[in-house]
Amino acid sequence: MTTARVSAARVIERVEKERAFASAVLEAELSRHVQLSARDRALATELVYGSLRVLPWLTSELGRFAPRGVSDLDACVRAHLVVAAYQLLFTRVPPFAAVSEAVSAVRAARGPRLASFANAVLRKVATRAREMGEHDRASAIFASAPPWLSAALEGALTAEGSRAFLASGIEPPAVALRVEAAQDRDAWIERLRAVAPDARIEPGSVSPLAILARGAGKPQRLPGWTEGAWSIQDEGSQLAALAVGAQAGEQVLDACAGRGNKTGLLARAVGPSGAVDVCDSIPAKLDRLREELGRLRLGARASFAVDWRAGSGEVTGLYDRILVDAPCSGVGTLRRRPEIGLRREQVDLAEMARGQMEITSRVAAHLRPGGSLVYVVCSVLREEGEDVLAAVLRAHPLLEPAPFDVPEVRALAQDAPTFRLLPHVHGTDGYFVARLRSRAPRL
Repeated sequence: MTTARVSAARVIERVEKERAFASAVLEAELSRHVQLSARDRALATELVYGSLRVLPWLTSELGRFAPRGVSDLDACVRAHLVVAAYQLLFTRVPPFAAVSEAVSAVRAARGPRLASFANAVLRKVATRAREMGEHDRASAIFASAPPWLSAALEGALTAEGSRAFLASGIEPPAVALRVEAAQDRDAWIERLRAVAPDARIEPGSVSPLAILARGAGKPQRLPGWTEGAWSIQDEGSQLAALAVGAQAGEQVLDACAGRGNKTGLLARAVGPSGAVDVCDSIPAKLDRLREELGRLRLGARASFAVDWRAGSGEVTGLYDRILVDAPCSGVGTLRRRPEIGLRREQVDLAEMARGQMEITSRVAAHLRPGGSLVYVVCSVLREEGEDVLAAVLRAHPLLEPAPFDVPEVRALAQDAPTFRLLPHVHGTDGYFVARLRSRAPRL
């Protein structure tokens, strides 16, 4: 029988063996087992994300109680040990339940000999769990991050901030929804609470369009999705799109649109009297974008397959406002993509920053005098934030930093031309957002 713990172990096994994205594997696993209750789905999600965030430490800890370690152990058995150890060391799940179900699952999958081995190891882990304090757990989270990531986070957020950032991802985030109009948010909260009374459904804290849902099941099955009343979008991503400040009648360019999460918000803001053009280097993403805009009964004026590092392609116009949601390391999404923390190899942040600078510089050539450009990365690292911004300003003397002109954003950024969103402070994914304005050339 498939349970939340068995499903979690299957996901861990595939992430380790195939270097797959945890979110995609988990969604596929839960889709195959529709009999799981909302509570079991929430438990499976917590076990997957929590286990992956401390996987290196858990593997090391398990190895202390196995004569030959666990690195060369059968992947299925190791995954069940990891999920059980996470429960024992980091949750309040009764030890008997965690150990018993893991041993039963190993017995069913690999036979009694390995089940006996699993039982012996997990009983020792249970003893270790009784000795651990909160400081030990916090240290385990920090020790699980690869050195390159710890160093980069400390450089951007200080030592204390980096530890808080890493610790924030141990609990899976809520599903964030974006309503199409702020005045409709309260009504949708009440409607969703009525159909999912056991779920936690609350307003967001930084975006006036955000609803945060926990334990409500698959969002696409909730009322409002089919009719395009709301979209699935992280609250920080919503605020980043709002920071563009798009107004009715304006011409806007979404230069790295991806699948169009931010595009829909921009298209709604400019209305029928304005226009949004979209670009991405991957044509398939533009196809998905058009589908998503269609669900919302919106559209883009034009779409361009553009690799901005190579040139502007067919983009020739000038725009009132531009959004550059640049490709990045994705460090800010660590709580949703815990596999990022499993990359032991150094990420080439210098090369990443060069690409971000090249893209932003080339896109800036399409900014109308007096217009504004918002640069966004789902990263909190200086190398992809302030350092890129400084390089762009050196390359474009007519660009200048400018305060944001959106009330919700100014409430957070004040008069500064940049801000960071942090999961441990704002409850969102991590973002760096900056606004630049184009001065008219002197005659």
